[in-house]
Amino acid sequence: MSSSSSTAPDEPPGLRTGTLSTADISFFVVSAAAPLTVMAGVAPIALVLGGIGAPAGYLLAGITLAIFAVGFTAMSRHVRSAGAFYAYITRGLGKPLGIAAALIAMVGYNGMEIGVYGLLGSATADTTHALVGTDLPWLPIALAGLLVIWYGGYRSIDFGAKVLGVLLVAETGILVLLAGGVLLDGGADGLSLSSFAPGNVLVPGTAAVLAFAFSAFTGFESTVIYRREARDPARTIPRATYIAVGFLGLFYAFVVWTVIQAFGDDKVVEAAAADTGGLFFAAITTYVGSWAADLMHVFIVTSIIASLLAFHNAINRYALALAEEGVLPAALGRIHPRHRSPYVAGLAQTVLGAVVVLGFAAAGADPYTQLLLWVNTPGMLGLMALMLLAALAVVRYFRRVPHREGALRTLVAPVTAAVLLAVALWLVTSKVALFTGASPTVNTVLVSVVPAVLVLGLLLAARLRRTRPEVYANFAAEPVAAPTPSGDTPCPTSVPTSSSSTPASAPPSSPGTRPSPSTAD
Repeated sequence: MSSSSSTAPDEPPGLRTGTLSTADISFFVVSAAAPLTVMAGVAPIALVLGGIGAPAGYLLAGITLAIFAVGFTAMSRHVRSAGAFYAYITRGLGKPLGIAAALIAMVGYNGMEIGVYGLLGSATADTTHALVGTDLPWLPIALAGLLVIWYGGYRSIDFGAKVLGVLLVAETGILVLLAGGVLLDGGADGLSLSSFAPGNVLVPGTAAVLAFAFSAFTGFESTVIYRREARDPARTIPRATYIAVGFLGLFYAFVVWTVIQAFGDDKVVEAAAADTGGLFFAAITTYVGSWAADLMHVFIVTSIIASLLAFHNAINRYALALAEEGVLPAALGRIHPRHRSPYVAGLAQTVLGAVVVLGFAAAGADPYTQLLLWVNTPGMLGLMALMLLAALAVVRYFRRVPHREGALRTLVAPVTAAVLLAVALWLVTSKVALFTGASPTVNTVLVSVVPAVLVLGLLLAARLRRTRPEVYANFAAEPVAAPTPSGDTPCPTSVPTSSSSTPASAPPSSPGTRPSPSTAD
């Protein structure tokens, strides 16, 4: 069987393998971070809290995550399971923690997506009011968004990549336009690099800036989720990961710095405090024109839609993998015969989103301060916890198996990343009130969600080991390739699932054999 996306008539359809390029995967993960929404909606708060040194906070967060990516991508060449984070953690730290990580991933990614429907409703209503003066209720907008995102996930993965590519160009393009206008004009008082001076970076507010900065990268790690659909995943996944984290870190720092230049070092904090939500709109109106501010309003909405679609696709693939593992119902593992998408998982995720959105609406909750912030915060903490566990898993995995990777990738970088991520997780947790604006009781509940899910996952692992030992034994098992009599490229199969669970480009191995060391370097 050749390495194509076709399947034999008597085989169930699988995901569309060999489809996504490095650029496609980069579009997915950068779109999940929603750069325009992060900049226009969150960066002004970082300026208020940390002053003009805020751009350096985004650089520091990017450097930390780039260090994490060194070990993360090294392990991606050795672990070919479709389970991404939970597969890595299973290999390095054992099945109990791996199963717990799978639950945290589902809660984390769902939290990051579902809460954003509140933002979609409120931002679209704000945009409509700003452009035409009409006030729209947020709930119908959020429900319409659920249908749009469901359809985007239902279609083929290459369709989603094309949509995200267009939306990402639009949202980054408007920020580049703003930056260009400021630079060409020379800013309010001339261009200055004071933002990167140690005296402006090493201030008490930097801790809060770092907390916001780390949250701005959420979703970049999802490159590995698309392994089965990637072209040459051993190269595509690492490249897309480095491109995503490098682009986000540099772009965030550059854009925040240009906005500081737009108002001047001595006036920008006051301007941000006076009109946090309007800072970027005021800057682009001054340096480009009111028409550009109108476009920015529209592109914030499309930025949110892109983020929702990117997270929706990631969630569907996690649900698919766990259904193939036997942990979730088998129906969630069905692949659409034409679009080759995990359409049942997508429908289930859409229904879950609708239930949460309608529940918050029925309770009279605010779509931004409650639906978005209360649902997103545990999701963000969950994904950060997964990165910390994955960094630790990289160290232990490479201590246990033979490999040809260097110490920098298998020890120095992941240990450094683990320390930095632990600090970042502590920073975000300690500053959680800045994200939620909620009472101490609510914040305690939100922070407790991830530890509670971790405990539930460990209990589930013990139950699976006792009642379904075959599922437990094969959890996150490496896919194996079955040789074909014709001598064509081996058709990979998964233990214990179908051939759709690994890319056709995966190298052959034998059952019961540890994954061979990669020579992709």
